[in-house]
Amino acid sequence: MVSKSLSINGLDFNVIDEGEGTPVVLLHGFPDRGEMWRAQIDALSAAGYRAIAPDLRGFGDSAAPEGVERYGMLDLLGDVTGIMDALEVPKAHVVGHDWGAGLAWIAATFAPERVEKLVAVSVGHPTAFGSAGFEQRQRSWYMLAFQFVGIAEELVSREDFAFFTQWGEDGAFDRWRADLTRPGRLTAGLNWYRANVPPESLIRPPMELPPVTVPVMGVWSDQDGALGEAQMAGSAKYVAGEFRFERLDGVSHWIPTSAADRLNALLLDFLA
Repeated sequence: MVSKSLSINGLDFNVIDEGEGTPVVLLHGFPDRGEMWRAQIDALSAAGYRAIAPDLRGFGDSAAPEGVERYGMLDLLGDVTGIMDALEVPKAHVVGHDWGAGLAWIAATFAPERVEKLVAVSVGHPTAFGSAGFEQRQRSWYMLAFQFVGIAEELVSREDFAFFTQWGEDGAFDRWRADLTRPGRLTAGLNWYRANVPPESLIRPPMELPPVTVPVMGVWSDQDGALGEAQMAGSAKYVAGEFRFERLDGVSHWIPTSAADRLNALLLDFLA
């Protein structure tokens, strides 16, 4: 894959940049890196798009600054728009999975002039997530566990990162372990949770955000143990324009890799 190093907001970012044509920015989640989009990068570039997949702050080969306060959503949004500026991309389709989807929703909310269309994979609108009820809170138990500095690091890394074997993603475990065993990297990834979903957010009323005005496609899979259907389907309430909901049966949380062909087909149809 073709990657380059960019200096954004005083931090170095590793960014995959392949293909020519309409740009599509691909945002990964925890505990991944931009490379996880390899099937989508190949499909998009072959279809005449420019696929841009950064290692987000704290992940992959990008910088991992110390301090929970360095991982707030507005700083992360600044990274995305800064990468677009550096690549001379005024506007792009934005596709996100897991935390990358959460960040993509924020981009479409607060920087709609930079987003052509939004594709949110697995994670629905922040307000829909916050109002999805007790079942979703049960599914999100790990978000509370991740708040405890030191304890969470031990929970995730014990017995050679056995925590991730419960997540059921074939082929990614070795990559995750290699990334997260580097000094400070596991804490950096967990800081996304600590900065953006503090314990009080799990019990207080969900945040109120301006409506999303760009066209949106939400993709959810029925074998996702962490995220229920309501938090994605309910996102329609917070989208002022087009909202398309796609449910993938028999697929785990890791849609971009475990159902790559099905996701690629949806992307090429929706972005056309």
